[in-house]
Amino acid sequence: MHEYSLVRAMVDRVEQEARARNAIAISRLAVRIGAMSGVEPELFASAFTLCREGILAEAELQIRRSEAAWACPKCTVAIPAGAVLRCRACDAPAKLISGDEILLEQIEMEVP
Repeated sequence: MHEYSLVRAMVDRVEQEARARNAIAISRLAVRIGAMSGVEPELFASAFTLCREGILAEAELQIRRSEAAWACPKCTVAIPAGAVLRCRACDAPAKLISGDEILLEQIEMEVP
């Protein structure tokens, strides 16, 4: 379950940010997980529940999914979902332009 190690790394980073700002509590984290990232949002959320302690004890986790998007790397034409992953205009193989990310988008914290 690599989701646990990803969550542990995220929690470590959030704790660093909280210390840097002298935060007394974290109320919410917003994370974007791409459909092609290889991360299961349900497992990620379960792992977060196991890691919630200390300053993160009451933190809510909001997970946003992002779908995969493909485009031609030469002429930047978007390739529609479900289509052959080749550009109709120039026949170049498509390139994944989004949907493989795991991003910590927002940290809501209480500071004195």
